Amino acid sequence: MSSAAGFIFSNIHDGNIAELTKLRTIASVPFGCRYRFIDFALSNMVNSDIYNVNVITQHNYHSLMDHIGSGKDWDLARRSGGVKILPPNITAYAGSSGHMGYASRLEALKSTYYSLSRVSEDYIILSDCDVICNIDLNDILKYHISKDADMTFAVKKMEMTRETARNNTIYYSDADGRITDVLAYPQNFEGEADICLNIIVAKTGYLQQAVLDAIAHNYTSLNRDIIAKNFSHDNFRVYRYDGIFGVISSLADYFEMSMKLISSPEVRDQLFNVRNRPVYTKVRNSVPTYYAANSKVNDSLIADGCDIHGTVENSILFRGVKVGKGAVVKNSILMQDTIVGSNASLNCVISDKNTVIRDGRVLSGAEEAPYYIVKGKMI
Repeated sequence: MSSAAGFIFSNIHDGNIAELTKLRTIASVPFGCRYRFIDFALSNMVNSDIYNVNVITQHNYHSLMDHIGSGKDWDLARRSGGVKILPPNITAYAGSSGHMGYASRLEALKSTYYSLSRVSEDYIILSDCDVICNIDLNDILKYHISKDADMTFAVKKMEMTRETARNNTIYYSDADGRITDVLAYPQNFEGEADICLNIIVAKTGYLQQAVLDAIAHNYTSLNRDIIAKNFSHDNFRVYRYDGIFGVISSLADYFEMSMKLISSPEVRDQLFNVRNRPVYTKVRNSVPTYYAANSKVNDSLIADGCDIHGTVENSILFRGVKVGKGAVVKNSILMQDTIVGSNASLNCVISDKNTVIRDGRVLSGAEEAPYYIVKGKMI
């Protein structure tokens, strides 16, 4: 039976939602009441019997380390394999103006090549953290093996505007699924095409040699320097995924995907209610949520440990949120330990952790431009 190891990129795409990644990696961005983005990548791997997982970091990874801990909540606290945090390899000669990290997957793999070179499994699965999906990686791996591919990219056919195309990589392929061209973040494309879900399967030996070659030639882009230059003679394939997924390319995307958890039972079911593929996260034991006699809650997702005295509609509340008397929270996302004062009014608001909205405040954004409150701020 073939074996696989996993590599997860925790900082790639931080710039997509800079508001939420100023003090954390995109991997540790909270989502859906109690989860983090990385929970989906980790759970996809564990549910596919991948127990050697490496998380490549660059900066702002303290909250990520706190969330993952020993990995026991994902059954990754193991003597052999398990989960490992890989910080960037910065030498003593880098200096204050040296290379302090990476800007692409290939540079990240170059920075952590020592760990990559020690992988003994037959295949390696690469995953970013900006795509929310519950996918069976074994299906991709079986397809990859059946085609004897060097690398296989999970894709989904989507209709795109110029704006959405700029945030995605597009792969063209023939009738047999072999890649014939690649467009990385095209500026003038619109229409239907296969976009990459940023999940890649590769032969271990092929990827190790490709990264060594990139180090020798100072290559920096997986798409431009490896895929585009070699698709004519190497065997690169696409695997078409037909399930629900969300690409988080902006704060508006984050807000839209979060609201779909409320409005769409299909999205909730395909993310969280897939048989034999649960989404794991760090377990926190909290008291049940308290709903006061005069509180009103409709069409919302409420975590445990909340204290609600006002009105909550079409909103997502993380652990420990407090909503005061007479307060109205609509179409909003309130992260952990947010406090909403009495008679305050919120609409299309995203509050980061430990924020305080004082009594009587009126805050409103729009679905395309939600009002964001930074972590720890009092308004």
